Amino acid sequence: MDTYRKVLSLRTEAEGCIVDITKDVDSAVSASKMDEGLACVFVPHSTAAVFAIEHEPGVEKDLRAALQRSFPKEIRYEHDQAWHDGNGHSHVRSSFLGPSLTVPFHAGALDLGTWQQLVLMELDNRGRERKVIIQIIGQKAKG
Repeated sequence: MDTYRKVLSLRTEAEGCIVDITKDVDSAVSASKMDEGLACVFVPHSTAAVFAIEHEPGVEKDLRAALQRSFPKEIRYEHDQAWHDGNGHSHVRSSFLGPSLTVPFHAGALDLGTWQQLVLMELDNRGRERKVIIQIIGQKAKG
């Protein structure tokens, strides 16, 4: 087994911003020169998340609305009481969406469905500088 690591740096514009990182992850798999394996995508931030979704405006709008219904900004969060930064909802939302995902790849290509893209979602109450760690484990083609 071999490993490969790539760290992306990107800037989000605002809360709710969804950034398609599929090409970046695919590029890391190509750069690894591995044929078979797993790509772990991890965001080391407590107010952002990574996941797979159909990256189109309707689904994005539906997701933002579902997050607001499930984890409203306007309710009391103990985090806000302690830190007065207004992002308690951001921490809760990110814990439900998750900081990582693992995608298998075969013949050097990500095993994604036709309508799946890999995205980072900004959940904090403002845009931020974000890092995305792509850690790949697998094996190189024999021959």
